[in-house]
Amino acid sequence: MATPEPDKPLMTVRAALVLTLGVLAGIGAGLLTFASGRGLPESVLSGCASAAAGLLLFNQLVAKDQ
Repeated sequence: MATPEPDKPLMTVRAALVLTLGVLAGIGAGLLTFASGRGLPESVLSGCASAAAGLLLFNQLVAKDQ
C-alpha cells in the first residue's frame, strides 16, 4: 500500500469544498423534505439524491486546480 508523502495533503481544497457543498445540499434537501411531512425514509432518499446531484453540479462549477 502506498503511503502519502509527509508534506502532501490527502485531499485538495477543491475536493473538500465540492464534498462539503454536496453534503450540505443533501442535508438541506432531506430536512426540507422531512419538514414538509414526508416520512423519514423518503427524506433520506431525497437527501441522498440531492447530494449526488449537488456533487455533480459543484464539480462543474468550482474551478479546477492549475
